[in-house]
Amino acid sequence: MFKKVLVANRGEVALRIIRACKELGIRTVAIYSEADVKALYVKKADEAYLIPGDPVRAYLDYVRIVDLARQVGAEAIHPGYGFLAENADFARYCRKRGIVFIGPTPEQIEMFGDKVKAKKVMSEAGLPVVPGTDEPVRTTEDALHAAKEIGFPVMLKAAYGGGGRGMRVVRNEEELKRSFESAYREAETFFGKGDIFIEKYLENPKHIEVQVLGDKYGNIIHLGERDCSIQRRHQKLIEIAPSPALDQELRMKILGNAVKALMKVGYENAGTLEFLVDMNTKEYYFIEMNTRLQVEHTITETITGVDIVEMMIRIAAGEPLQYLQSDITFRGYAIEFRINAEDPKKGFAPSPGKITAYYSPGGPGVRIDASVYKDYIIPPYYDSLIAKMTVWALTWEKAVARARRAIDEFIIRGIPTNIPLYREIVRDPDFIRGDFGVRFLEEKIRRGEYDFEVEGEIDKEDMVLAISAAIAAHYGL
Repeated sequence: MFKKVLVANRGEVALRIIRACKELGIRTVAIYSEADVKALYVKKADEAYLIPGDPVRAYLDYVRIVDLARQVGAEAIHPGYGFLAENADFARYCRKRGIVFIGPTPEQIEMFGDKVKAKKVMSEAGLPVVPGTDEPVRTTEDALHAAKEIGFPVMLKAAYGGGGRGMRVVRNEEELKRSFESAYREAETFFGKGDIFIEKYLENPKHIEVQVLGDKYGNIIHLGERDCSIQRRHQKLIEIAPSPALDQELRMKILGNAVKALMKVGYENAGTLEFLVDMNTKEYYFIEMNTRLQVEHTITETITGVDIVEMMIRIAAGEPLQYLQSDITFRGYAIEFRINAEDPKKGFAPSPGKITAYYSPGGPGVRIDASVYKDYIIPPYYDSLIAKMTVWALTWEKAVARARRAIDEFIIRGIPTNIPLYREIVRDPDFIRGDFGVRFLEEKIRRGEYDFEVEGEIDKEDMVLAISAAIAAHYGL
């Protein structure tokens, strides 16, 4: 086992990794930008080192981070999620410098990072995929030709990224002509490559993902599925494990085939396969693979009792999996709410600033993952996620009731958050019945079914592109 691990991330995920290391008796090294000097995770680490300069670049300069790990005697690096977590060059540089990357191999990160290649590999491994292009398209003319063959509506998706960036739904030729260039530019800005692939658009499917663990010796198990259908602009907000809508036959088919497919490619460490499920036809389609820890790993840990972060560390250290598939049992339902510093009444605009009061919920079946506190100032440079609330109960009905109680207890003042939105959702009869697809929230807001009113969507695309372009220009990227 490692004696010292560097955590190449910030915020609540850095704190989560630090806690797992402490339970394993591993010393931890944190890195932080000038904007994170007073961050909680910095205080909890055994050692912490400032990366001066741009507050975003601090967590992206992998040469500097790996060299720091060597200087301070860390044998391994955990990347968390976001930033460098799925950067194959980072993992490869770790290997070159004799540092263990806590995650899959660089080759696997690279393979699954190319979504077109990933779909092809998984199709060959036996998973059904959404009909679409086998290769990226780079011109509007090629996109039009492909869309006509697939049939409208179609989805434009960035081949080398995720998180909703470079993603557009187009329903006819005119929309495609208008959307392709903007999708291409956005993908190029965020991911360095503008390549787009096109796939059939499903109107309101379930978004189901499967958590897997694989060791260095060919052993792979699944830890069940998560329902991530409640999202906004392709950004997940609420996640549930297991899905309250899947029947057991469909569930076992998806889980079993996911494990078989990853066995064929020899996958190593933690990963998540994502699927779209048509609940009318009971058909499911592989869409992508995340080669990292997921934000929503908490709900899987809650219903299985398996510490996924600890398992990642043990696998990276060369240990075989501690569990057979038959050892994994599932108990109850868990729901995770992503608490974001953003204002639902102003187009979900980010809301950095000072937290003047912070009261987190507690009691039976409530878990809080957060790195903020009273008087903490949320910086404007990073993702708006500031905390996660996970609730658990033996039944779905009890889990929803507990979620209502806990979200009502959660008080954050000084900045707007999406907590008021969640108070509406957990009282929605459709949510209570488990009746929701990926367009659940968009439709509810459009129809004005919740008490708050969206004053008009702030189109963050132009704002984000301008900021990203400025950063890229500054660093010559």
